[in-house]
Amino acid sequence: IDDVAIAAPLTKYSASITDGDRINEFVDRAYKIATNGYPGAVHLSLPVDLMFSSFPEDAGRQERPFDLTSQAPSRAWPDPSRLETVLKKLEAASRPVLIGGHGVWWSCAEADLEEAGRTLGIPVFNIPYHQKLLGEESEAYMGLADVHQYHPSADAFNESDLVLMVGARLDNQMNFGNAPLFPDTTELVCINGSHEEIDFNRAADFTLLSDPSAFLKALITLSDSPNFTGDRSWYNLNRKRRGEWVTKMLADVAEDANAPEFGGRIHPLQLAMDVQQAMGDEDWLVIDGGNTHFWSEIAVNLAGYQGKKLGGILHPGTFSLLGVGVSFAVSAKNIHRDKNVVLISGDGAFLSGGLSIEAAFQENRPITVVIDNNGGLDCISQQQERLFESGTHYATDFRDIPFHTMFEGLGGHGELVTRREDIVPAVKRAIASGKTACVNVKVKGVISPIVLATTSKRDKASIE
Repeated sequence: IDDVAIAAPLTKYSASITDGDRINEFVDRAYKIATNGYPGAVHLSLPVDLMFSSFPEDAGRQERPFDLTSQAPSRAWPDPSRLETVLKKLEAASRPVLIGGHGVWWSCAEADLEEAGRTLGIPVFNIPYHQKLLGEESEAYMGLADVHQYHPSADAFNESDLVLMVGARLDNQMNFGNAPLFPDTTELVCINGSHEEIDFNRAADFTLLSDPSAFLKALITLSDSPNFTGDRSWYNLNRKRRGEWVTKMLADVAEDANAPEFGGRIHPLQLAMDVQQAMGDEDWLVIDGGNTHFWSEIAVNLAGYQGKKLGGILHPGTFSLLGVGVSFAVSAKNIHRDKNVVLISGDGAFLSGGLSIEAAFQENRPITVVIDNNGGLDCISQQQERLFESGTHYATDFRDIPFHTMFEGLGGHGELVTRREDIVPAVKRAIASGKTACVNVKVKGVISPIVLATTSKRDKASIE
């Protein structure tokens, strides 16, 4: 099997080491390629005959030696004239927006992003990658750059006169820089730390090659410029809209949950809110699922606006890849041994990868798993109901699975919850048990705004 060729289109670098004297060289090169520029995966193939051979530690050092220690990634410094152009654009703007992407995380520039938004009065939005750049309670943070999971972002982008996108790509999430997400009247500027990523953003009106941290630090100095007005009315308007959105979401969910057809069952958004209520300010929250993921994303914004702090959040990313939750949670616990780690997982997501829970027991990394148990692959069945004339579910409904007793059988703690008022006490008991635990919560399946929008788009396409 030509694994080098298979991995090549999926990685930044793919090679086979055919000379044992060059192992150091290849590993060093691969590591630098992975961590520099636009960071990404690399692939090295080591033939079996080399793998089971022995070579001296200084193999290959007879040639011109190179430093084998880990080196700090090279950072791009902005061209002064192009940086000045961007700063002047911001000085002239009255309704600017900051959108942060993964490049901010790689540059360790989260604090710079928060300070720039707060100091200059620029609302900050986060592209829904795996990483959370700012705490949801941050003053400058408004929400996800996603009109379905945070609807006020649509108003912000449509009314803005300047969008500064830092460390991100104009991909499908950003509608490739096109309307209606970014109207033609809005000037779009992309700041990226590598030539590779700049090439993805050719649709921008202006681009700047710069390490995100270097750019944001330069941005912060603008607060001392006499040409910067510092008018915070736009910033305050976006904060007001976030507050109004929070109020409306909570009211809508309460109304839905109290409706007769809901049958007194728990709404998934209520579950995600209550789980956070049971957590401490330094605890880690992990999310896994389809609708479970999307409702939980909304919930962390709601709770954050109300002042809730968390130590960190991990989630399956834009495409909601089912089954990553347990491995994410165990990894978080492995790094943060003295912190509680709580996973909110859909039942389908847990069945997709949750049996790796044995690693939590085996390695003594206790985590708490809260199952959003709606009895099936709800994200799929809800689309089937809307796409198929019969509304029939095909291979998406589960039996009544006793997840909590499975954890008990493995030596952990387990509880079944059917009433909302029991969620917080049950999660607190699970955390306090000191064991890997499961709180199995029976909820009603509710289609999330983003899945509803996607289904409507598919329905329209099938009709056409």
